[in-house]
Amino acid sequence: MKVRTDILRMYKEIHGWVGIVSGLALFIAFFAGAVTMFEEPLQGWASPPTSLSAPVPLARAPELVEAVLAAHPEAARSYDVHLETGPENPARVTWSQGSRRNPQVFLAALAPDSTLEVEAQAASPVAQFVDMLHQQVGLPFAHEIAMPIMGAISLLYFIALVSGVIVLLPSLVSDFFAVRVGKNVKRMWLDVHNVLGIVSLPFHVIMALTAVVFAFHDEFYDLQGAAFMDRGAPRAQMAPPALPSPRAQRPQLLTPAELAQRVESQAPGFTVREINYRMDREGTPQARISGRDPRFGLRGPTFGMVEADPVTGSLTDTTYMPGLQDAWGATITSFFALHFGSFGGAPIRWSYFLLGLAGAMLFYTGNLLWVESRRKRERKAGAVTQTRATRTLGALTAGVPLGCVAGIAVTLAAAKPLGIEATAGIHSAIYYAVFTGFVAWALVRGAARAALELVPAAALAFLTIPLASMAFIDIHPWSQPLVDAVSVALAASLALAARAARHRARHGPRDSIWSHRRREAVSDTPPHAAAHATAPERKPAI
Repeated sequence: MKVRTDILRMYKEIHGWVGIVSGLALFIAFFAGAVTMFEEPLQGWASPPTSLSAPVPLARAPELVEAVLAAHPEAARSYDVHLETGPENPARVTWSQGSRRNPQVFLAALAPDSTLEVEAQAASPVAQFVDMLHQQVGLPFAHEIAMPIMGAISLLYFIALVSGVIVLLPSLVSDFFAVRVGKNVKRMWLDVHNVLGIVSLPFHVIMALTAVVFAFHDEFYDLQGAAFMDRGAPRAQMAPPALPSPRAQRPQLLTPAELAQRVESQAPGFTVREINYRMDREGTPQARISGRDPRFGLRGPTFGMVEADPVTGSLTDTTYMPGLQDAWGATITSFFALHFGSFGGAPIRWSYFLLGLAGAMLFYTGNLLWVESRRKRERKAGAVTQTRATRTLGALTAGVPLGCVAGIAVTLAAAKPLGIEATAGIHSAIYYAVFTGFVAWALVRGAARAALELVPAAALAFLTIPLASMAFIDIHPWSQPLVDAVSVALAASLALAARAARHRARHGPRDSIWSHRRREAVSDTPPHAAAHATAPERKPAI
């Protein structure tokens, strides 16, 4: 396909500038997003074990519920029965108290003598913290401030995608899947960048558009309400659900096993994971069932939802029910499912994990190319040494990505020694201390030296995760080998990257910002030769 040269030049400039503005933030979003594809195993790995007895069989769940409501009547407002238990759900019955933003969750079990055991949940907040990094592209601001910024970055991201495709169109057929490895390192990185971008283009378009929807979610709903709802209707006053009167006769509710069976019979293929029993404002019992159906997209990262009558088992609201939604509900759910990868089961989650890592690599290689191209233009203009702007951009290109991956690794590893003392604030402090340390080191040492020093440090940071598993195995049993295995694989990948960085620094082009050979070249060159080599060429006078 032939495109005019001036149009290509314009879109190349757009692609470069938009990419450099948003690339570093998008690296954080994609790497943290890849980690959160396995949020539940990570939650089980990081959370300290409970001292409760083993969960009772599902058939004894009504007995446990009766014991909980007798000892803690406030739980009647809302409590959960977990049909699937494990490291992330260690109790059959749970309920929460406190505010919606900072709830305190309680776990319940029956001892061997059938007495009630209750324990406050000590779930680690580290998985939610990494997810928040992903949502806010690493910005340490309040959620209400960070989300519009994330939306603006996502719009720039989409512009970079469109402009990049236009720039690549003339050479798409000849350069597709062509990765030329050789002395021209910049050509190799450009080939890698192009292959990653084209192969994963649909994924990136989905991420860009759905991220914009999430960033301006409230504004979209406010606009919808202003356009389609009755402006004169007064808003209903929110009131907490009423506790049932002790003298009032509670209706006979279906047991969790019976309710799950009736729901699954009305929605074949749907597997119930959890049932939330609660009272509405009039004191009428209701049930919200969470589960999965790999054939359809899910509203949540790992679950879909349906409302049911806990007395009869009939479905009362299928707005978020996989496979039973109306057109509007299915459209909204598709945005969530496409962004979270909550469809197709484990193969899709692994695909999204790898695509997330590839996306982070796409932004890293894009920044590398931009900085090298800037340095090349400066050399052509007669600059002998790098400008301050080029040195700063090169240092940030090394410090920000490596600080992100090392910070996430260290704060994950800290979850086990912190135990029940872990808070989101502590994990945030650990992450940003490592992150700012890496960035500051890169700015002080420069891109070339920092890359040689920080890549091995990031590899060691990932090794702290399996080391934490081994060090605390007595008090924190080894239950999620997947987390440790992936950490070792990422550490090995960074070790290979460190080797490549050393080779590039010693044998790459002398005028590259990643090279150590510039100083050697100057010291080995005679003074008069160095003067001729560095002085700009003079044309003879006429």
